[in-house]
Amino acid sequence: MAAVSDQTAPRLIVGLGNPGPAYAATRHNIGAMVCDELADAASPMPASFSVHKRTNSEIAQTRIDGHQVILAKPRSFMNVSGGPVAALCKYFKVAPADLIVIHDELDIDFGTVRLKRGGGEGGHNGLRSISQALGTKDYIRVRAGIGRPPGRMGVADFVLKPFAKHEIADVPILMADSSDAVRKILDAGLEAAQNAVH
Repeated sequence: MAAVSDQTAPRLIVGLGNPGPAYAATRHNIGAMVCDELADAASPMPASFSVHKRTNSEIAQTRIDGHQVILAKPRSFMNVSGGPVAALCKYFKVAPADLIVIHDELDIDFGTVRLKRGGGEGGHNGLRSISQALGTKDYIRVRAGIGRPPGRMGVADFVLKPFAKHEIADVPILMADSSDAVRKILDAGLEAAQNAVH
């Protein structure tokens, strides 16, 4: 699959998470939550998601700040996100270079947003699945920091729990900062967005 960016093509923005109400407010679903926030910010009116059976995703085709985008939330579980994401790229003819993936990041302090293209997955099974399915790591990641689990809590338990009481007030800020980072990428490209966000 070609990794060359096509400036006339829509950007594919994927928010990672697990399906169903039981997972909706958990740390692992911050990517999907940010995708919802981006849909609310779409113009000329908020966008709504609909099931796209061919890609096993919920999608919204819309514009954000004048940019044509496809917002997508895979309906698969996080660890097998690659199938839906690869299907989305193929169906909408989007190169990996034009893919933006929003996800939770353990190795970044809670509330911090970092941007990068390519590189390792840091133990994130959703990213690993995407890289394997695409055959490349050359896509942009918007990394929403959730921090490390406290004490001896296991990583799997931590990411599948709702945010802690002392974090709740700051979750909307993390979502807004992540959403703003995506918009900066759309407007000015990754490097300029990194300079603004980091």
